[in-house]
Amino acid sequence: MKYLHTMIRVHDLDATLRFFVDGLGLQEKRRMENEAGKYTLVFLAADETPNAEIELTYNWGSEEDYGGARNFGHLAFRVADIYATCERLQSMGYTIHRPPRDGHMAFVRSPDKISIELLQDGHLPPKEPWASMANTGSW
Repeated sequence: MKYLHTMIRVHDLDATLRFFVDGLGLQEKRRMENEAGKYTLVFLAADETPNAEIELTYNWGSEEDYGGARNFGHLAFRVADIYATCERLQSMGYTIHRPPRDGHMAFVRSPDKISIELLQDGHLPPKEPWASMANTGSW
C-alpha cells in the first residue's frame, strides 16, 4: 500500500494557494481543470516529501458549506524554524491560534479553516513574543 494524498475542498483557490504556497512553502506539482465537471484540482507537496500530496478541490461556483467538523483533525508539517514560519504567516495576516510557546509546536488555520500543525525539527528554546502568547480561537 502507498499513501497518495489528502483532499480538502476549498472555496477560494487563490487564497488557499497563497496560504499553502507562499505561507508554508509547498510547491504546486500539477493542476487539472475539468470544464464538464466544473472543478479544478491542484496537487501540492513539500520538497522533503514530494510523494505525499495535498489535493485542493475547487468546485466552481459552489456555495456549499464544507463545515468545520472535528472529524478531520489536521495536517502536520515539520519546519526548520518554527518561529520564522509563524512570523511569516502572521505577517501575511494569518492568526497563530496555538503559538509555539515551547519552541516545538504551533497551530494555524488555512483560509478554509483546515487546522495545520507546525512541528519544529528538533527543539528551539522558548522565545518572545511566542513564549507568553495565549491561544486564540480554536485549532
